[in-house]
Amino acid sequence: MSLKTIIIHENKNLFNILNEIYSDKFRIILFNKKKFDEEILENFKDYLIVSSKNNLGLNNVLVIKNFPLNIKKIIELININFLKNSFKNQSEIKIGLYLLDLNSKEIRKKDKKISLTEREANLILFLMKADTPVSINTLQKEVWGHASELDTHTVETHIYRLRKKIKTKFEDENFIISSQNGYKIN
Repeated sequence: MSLKTIIIHENKNLFNILNEIYSDKFRIILFNKKKFDEEILENFKDYLIVSSKNNLGLNNVLVIKNFPLNIKKIIELININFLKNSFKNQSEIKIGLYLLDLNSKEIRKKDKKISLTEREANLILFLMKADTPVSINTLQKEVWGHASELDTHTVETHIYRLRKKIKTKFEDENFIISSQNGYKIN
């Protein structure tokens, strides 16, 4: 397991304290530039920026303005933020060019996003995990919990509406494709 990275923004005293106490638990880096270059952050998978400035415009920033602060409180805040980020990362699933967020029930591509219903999110997730096209009967049973003998167009209707949403927002007609064997994520 790789070390989590704490990037201390313009606070050498906090850097020295954390580096001395927790260098075995975290990789601790001091960053003294006024502005972060996003490319620098791409080098770190699991990181947290600790700064006294809240206008950095980045994710994973813990803002601490009221120094001095008890070191135990700082470590508690850092641990809480790492837990939140871990939970968030577990809820986000990459599907090709898209990111499916199971917590917010959204699918995103770059700066565009669509809100999904619970059923749509479950449908995408089920299709994404399948190696081969999934039949309507399987989707009825696994996603809807219906018996496969039911004569219903629920699956087709949901897939039609979901395709329409994706085509309208992302201009993608091939996210969910169909074949004689069923549906799959392209």
